[in-house]
Amino acid sequence: MIEIYIFNLMYIQRHQSSFLKRLFDHFPVVVVSGARQVGKSTLIDHLFGDSADTVVFDPVIDIESARADPDLFLANHATPLILDEFQYAPQVASALKRKVDKDKRPGQYVLSGSQQWEVMKSLSESLAGRAVFVDLHSFSVAEILGASANRLWLNSLLDGNLKALLSTRSDRGAAGLYEQLWRGFLPEAQALPLDLIPAYFQAYERTYIDRDIRTIADFADIEQFGKFFRLLCALTAQELNYRQLGRELSVHPQTVERWRNIIVSTFQWFQLPAFHGNAIKRLSSKPKGYLSDTGLVCFALSINTPGALADNPLRGHLFETAAIAELRKSLAALHRSATLYHWRTHAGAEVDCILEYDGTLYPMEIKLSTHPSRRDATGLRAFRDTYPSRKIGAGIILSPIEQAYALSEHDYVVPWDGLAG
Repeated sequence: MIEIYIFNLMYIQRHQSSFLKRLFDHFPVVVVSGARQVGKSTLIDHLFGDSADTVVFDPVIDIESARADPDLFLANHATPLILDEFQYAPQVASALKRKVDKDKRPGQYVLSGSQQWEVMKSLSESLAGRAVFVDLHSFSVAEILGASANRLWLNSLLDGNLKALLSTRSDRGAAGLYEQLWRGFLPEAQALPLDLIPAYFQAYERTYIDRDIRTIADFADIEQFGKFFRLLCALTAQELNYRQLGRELSVHPQTVERWRNIIVSTFQWFQLPAFHGNAIKRLSSKPKGYLSDTGLVCFALSINTPGALADNPLRGHLFETAAIAELRKSLAALHRSATLYHWRTHAGAEVDCILEYDGTLYPMEIKLSTHPSRRDATGLRAFRDTYPSRKIGAGIILSPIEQAYALSEHDYVVPWDGLAG
């Protein structure tokens, strides 16, 4: 792992560091993408900066004429070479392909960018078989606490080690929960004084909408897109009806769908599809959406202090947003390929998250409660009853508690930010 330097105050270790190094040792091109300010450039610089030159592309200036003559640009740079903000010079992708086709040595180029959109799609097509792609998330709880990935409770669950799962504990429990949700998980926000957090997110939102979005899409009304973005913040951890969103904003459903694709491609929004299986019961087919960072949600909704969040009716949705994001970060840190769903019947039974891994389904509920009971496992039991022929693993209730405990023979309550062992 590598230490990330932030605001001259602290170092944060990233779980994917050693994995990125291994990829660079075996592939000619490594592409690191993710939302703005999740630490891509800092991580890459610390991993490879001592042995590689760096070029940072610009949305306006054609740095070293890379867009005008990409072949000449690459010819003028020895490898290894770091190409940052690559989405601003997509013309280099074809030149990279030609270069790598002639020389397939590993460890030549590291690319990073904040936008997938058509640029990253084109890049993946141009460099198919020549590059590997890694998505970097904002900090996980374990990274903030300085804990290694092998202590993640999810590791114990997927390994079937229930004894280790029951050893999971949180040093914080519910203490500091609202401050962490309000602060969010972006690297720079971790070291800032609380009174500067709103200014940080104001700059973040303004740069994202006024610069990033204008760069990748032609908007007749950028202000309307801003309203759409803030409306999604209010709908985090909820099923979405995009036609209804369109009516509320007085825009065509196709426009809403295009805007949704943009915020997904820029890593600001992710969705859990509905789980269907082979059940006969009528099930919801709507996806459940989440904003990438709870701090950004709090700013967009004018929640001005952690204390105000404690009384906000959306606090449960924010907690669920953080917990689901933590699951995604844990899977990335453990290099485990799994699929996340949500499940709800029209009769009212629901489970916040279904994790499918190696053919086993793990139903998970997320409860903002320090004393979850068997009543909170109703959805877990309903899911098992609905799919008696499926392989279903331990049910999990994630909550802000200090110590994991068994709720029944099949279900366990686990600290959402806990570490095993």
